[in-house]
Amino acid sequence: MPTLITGGAGYIGSHTVLAALDAGLEPIVVDNLYSGFRAAVPAGVPFYEGSILDAKFLAGVFAKHKIQSVMHFAAHLEVEESTRLPLKYYENNVYGTLTLLRACAEAGGVESFVFSSTCATYGNPKKLPVDETCPQEPISPYGASKLATEMLIKDYCAAARPSMRYALLRYFNVAGADPKGRAGQSTPRATQLVKVCGEVAAGKREKLTVFGTDYDTPDGTCVRDYIHVSDLAEAHVLALNYLQRGGDSSAFNLGYGKGYSVLEIASAMKRVTGVDYRVETTERRAGDPAEIYAAPERANRLLGFKPKHADIDLICRTSFEWEKKRPY
Repeated sequence: MPTLITGGAGYIGSHTVLAALDAGLEPIVVDNLYSGFRAAVPAGVPFYEGSILDAKFLAGVFAKHKIQSVMHFAAHLEVEESTRLPLKYYENNVYGTLTLLRACAEAGGVESFVFSSTCATYGNPKKLPVDETCPQEPISPYGASKLATEMLIKDYCAAARPSMRYALLRYFNVAGADPKGRAGQSTPRATQLVKVCGEVAAGKREKLTVFGTDYDTPDGTCVRDYIHVSDLAEAHVLALNYLQRGGDSSAFNLGYGKGYSVLEIASAMKRVTGVDYRVETTERRAGDPAEIYAAPERANRLLGFKPKHADIDLICRTSFEWEKKRPY
């Protein structure tokens, strides 16, 4: 099954390329290398460097391959940056997806569309754990751009019915690295907490800065649901299989249903590495909800999602091991 993976040279996308290969799919990668790495794409996988904003470029890729499904990761994703540069996020995340959907329509033959969405579409959730019926009220331009993209995909697929179905995968906090050492998080100046802790423990950053200690949580720091990136990648393959079996278009929360605070993650990384690194605190960042973790039952039931790496020490250890050997 020829499957276009946009953003396939990035962190989550590259892990999903590995999962797709393991499942016997035929991935075709598109990435502009804004935050991805050519070296992250395995040898033999067709790779095209270009932007999803470029309609002519996308048309050329579709013309070379009989693409039947799309996994769409190409997006800007830093919450704090989105509060300073909202137009950057709406242009790339929303208009880029519009351009991609037009390319699907013009090429024909695309039956399944799996979208990399986010729990940031929920904003400050009205209840915990968060299920797919919770109101979507984002508090950052990043979350708003992802919600607008979800609506765009829904409307397009409704008009294209029954030719294309979608799965909207709302991630909670993605972390860790491939346990076999084939891929990991390498984005410069990354803000993902486990990644930053791993960099500090490996001596690549001076300290960990904790943004806010006055939240209404047990230790005053933000609480998040951390999911191992390899489990997340496998969920994309499961979502594609679900759609190919005739499953209805739907949204799915992807997490483990348990939250850890910032300070708990910092302690876990210290525990697994044996490095007692420096931790400092400062004011809150814009756009951060106090606490959010998933109710993953829909993905468990409909996709057959059964995590294999739901262990915070394993998540921290694989991230640290990648950081020590990071080849790109």
